Amino acid sequence: MGGLSETSATRLQAPLRTTRQRTAVMSALQQRAGFTSAQDLHEALEADGITIGLTTVYRTLHALDRSGQVDVVREKSGERLYRPRPDDGHRHYLVCRECGLSAEVEASAVESWAEKLGEVMGFAEVEHTVELTGVCNGCHPGRTAPAPTEQHT
Repeated sequence: MGGLSETSATRLQAPLRTTRQRTAVMSALQQRAGFTSAQDLHEALEADGITIGLTTVYRTLHALDRSGQVDVVREKSGERLYRPRPDDGHRHYLVCRECGLSAEVEASAVESWAEKLGEVMGFAEVEHTVELTGVCNGCHPGRTAPAPTEQHT
């Protein structure tokens, strides 16, 4: 794992129509701890007896991303990992390049900077990408700081 980047902020699209597939995918996402890939989510859905195609899972996750309902990070390989977005907006994460452990970080300065930059430059609906990666205590022997509590599954 490595080189993760968070996709951007608030999306301004109409709410998605509720479908059986979207409901199943969102429910499965909410049951998982941390970020998960479309393939892992598909396997979990199938294991729960929900018949859904992998392409449908990818399409549904893309729609959920575009509508602002999920947070997304990218692995170094380019694979996107998803988790439900909290009601009060997207989050930024520090993610271990080795094991995928993720910890939410306070980033109000980033949000303010992006908003002000958009205003100064005459742009609206500014979105941003923030990449925060490192090596967690568990993967870096000899570290004494407390480890984050959230694990990529």
